[in-house]
Amino acid sequence: MIFQIRISLVLFSLMLVLGSCKNSPSESEEGVVYQCPMKCEGEKTFSSKGTCSVCNMDLQPIESAPVLETGEVPDESIFNLTSKWKTEEDKAIKLADLKGNPLVVVMIYTTCKAACPRLVADMRNIHDKVNDPTVRYILISIDPENDTPARLKAFAIENQIDSDEWTFLQGSVDDVREVSNVLAVKYKQISPLDFSHSNIISVFDEQGVLVHQQEGLGVDNSNLVSEVKKLVDR
Repeated sequence: MIFQIRISLVLFSLMLVLGSCKNSPSESEEGVVYQCPMKCEGEKTFSSKGTCSVCNMDLQPIESAPVLETGEVPDESIFNLTSKWKTEEDKAIKLADLKGNPLVVVMIYTTCKAACPRLVADMRNIHDKVNDPTVRYILISIDPENDTPARLKAFAIENQIDSDEWTFLQGSVDDVREVSNVLAVKYKQISPLDFSHSNIISVFDEQGVLVHQQEGLGVDNSNLVSEVKKLVDR
């Protein structure tokens, strides 16, 4: 009788342990990553099956982000482009040299009298709202024949955006077109010193992956600023 009671107690204890394991997701097992389908705890993930402690729904497997080796960037990164550029300081760089900081990117040309001054004003407004020195503001010229490094430097000084946070880029005609395709910026030369072009500001994370775009002039930039601050804080 005593032996049977002991066996019953052991079985009862095992049932409690198994029940506890089911209702409390474990984070110690290796394998597939799981997450509550309702995201009751935000983006929190678990390494084993179980149920959500908030809504009691079964955790669902999700794809985990690939672990990159040091120096690698994701396939969708703009840093995979091999184009070469000159900065306003006449320094030769590749886009990959900008890796490690959130980027706010716009395409302009210095002789523009209509949209580009507004785009520059929008960039300055974003800069002032973000107010973080780790963010880099990149202005790529769509008129590389006229926008030499010296001209870009003068433009930066004229617009009071010549600090270390700001970088102007001059590339070849083909490289500028390649980047414009990545940014979904359309432009066309309509006279020797005049272009029609899209008005898009893009945000990239420190790995060069596009995370947000804003189109238009003088539009509400609260969403863009919020996305940049998320990159700064993570």
